[in-house]
Amino acid sequence: MPVIDVWAQHPTPRFSGHEMFASLRRWTGEPALTEDLPVARTLAAMDAGGVDQALISAWHGPEGALISNDEVAGFAAQAPGRLFGVASVDLRRPMDAVRELRRAVRELGFRALRVVPWLWELPPNDRRYYPLYAECVELGIPFCTQVGHTGPLRTSETGRPIPYLDDVALDFPELTIVAGHIGYPWTAEMIAVATKYPNVHIDTSACTVRRYPAELVTYLGGHGRRKDLFGTNYPMIPAEKALAGFAELALDEEARDLFLAGNARRVFGL
Repeated sequence: MPVIDVWAQHPTPRFSGHEMFASLRRWTGEPALTEDLPVARTLAAMDAGGVDQALISAWHGPEGALISNDEVAGFAAQAPGRLFGVASVDLRRPMDAVRELRRAVRELGFRALRVVPWLWELPPNDRRYYPLYAECVELGIPFCTQVGHTGPLRTSETGRPIPYLDDVALDFPELTIVAGHIGYPWTAEMIAVATKYPNVHIDTSACTVRRYPAELVTYLGGHGRRKDLFGTNYPMIPAEKALAGFAELALDEEARDLFLAGNARRVFGL
């Protein structure tokens, strides 16, 4: 049963030890990294959860790169065919951000752009995102973002699907959008937006199977079967934990295969 994880990170000490993740470290009981983590450790966690491929993201925020695009490219180069890069850029410098996105895709082979709105305290319909949306369309890659409340102690308002992603999908009908973390407590809003727009998708990162809201389970087993993608948010949640109890969802074979891998192959060109 092939599995693709569409939201993961191979963490650096800068990322792992950042103060904004203190609440997550408290919940998981995992200490911050004090030295670089071998790529083999991430691959071993994937193997333990039956994950064949993972999209690993860079992280860039107002303070700079916590995981740089070049670091991600280096990690992916150590596991060809298994790890694929997702770019991150500096929203404050729109033209530099566009150029960096082009470089990441054309030279580094990255498959998507991810911007985490709460990190910037800017919702996705802010004007500073718009040059990047146009470039994603031109490059033929998805825009990945976070919806719902935040685990880190930062504002959750930027994660509301309506009006923010609703506005973006209206303005950029050609843009493929992947909204991670299911949108809780606005999951019904997120399902409504994904249903409304052909190019809007939901990924289940940061949630274990047993915490999927009932309306999401109904959606991924029904008319939303081509709209949902599996994600973990590794290393916060390893795949083995994220997928525990998956059989209890009682999905039919098509819905299961699309959710775990088929939709990700199509959306990210894997």
